[in-house]
Amino acid sequence: MPTNYPETLSTAELASAANREPTNGDDTRQPEKPHSPKSDSANGPLLPETFTQECRSRWDNIQAGFVDEPRVAVQRADEMVADAIKKLAETFAAERNKLEQQWDRGDNVNTEDLRLALQKYRSFFNRLLSV
Repeated sequence: MPTNYPETLSTAELASAANREPTNGDDTRQPEKPHSPKSDSANGPLLPETFTQECRSRWDNIQAGFVDEPRVAVQRADEMVADAIKKLAETFAAERNKLEQQWDRGDNVNTEDLRLALQKYRSFFNRLLSV
């Protein structure tokens, strides 16, 4: 199945491609609060708590609306999943960008920072590929 993605794709490229997508005009989300230190751990939450709470609330509304408008409910569920994927890509891209800025300045990124970043990727893949 052909795709429009290059052979290799970074989270930054994915997040920037998602930002170019047109929106449906109903984006009323509040700005995100900074991540807590707990969310930066490899096994911590993948998404900011405020975004997660918003998604749960949206999901409740989607489910409640299914009886009256099942097609609309499925469309809204798809939009919510797309928003979550976009936010996840943006989160990983922001973390990678921090490391790249250090490299661009000529700063040495310590092995511990790189180890933690790799652990977060591993944790994500383990969650994503779990059955």
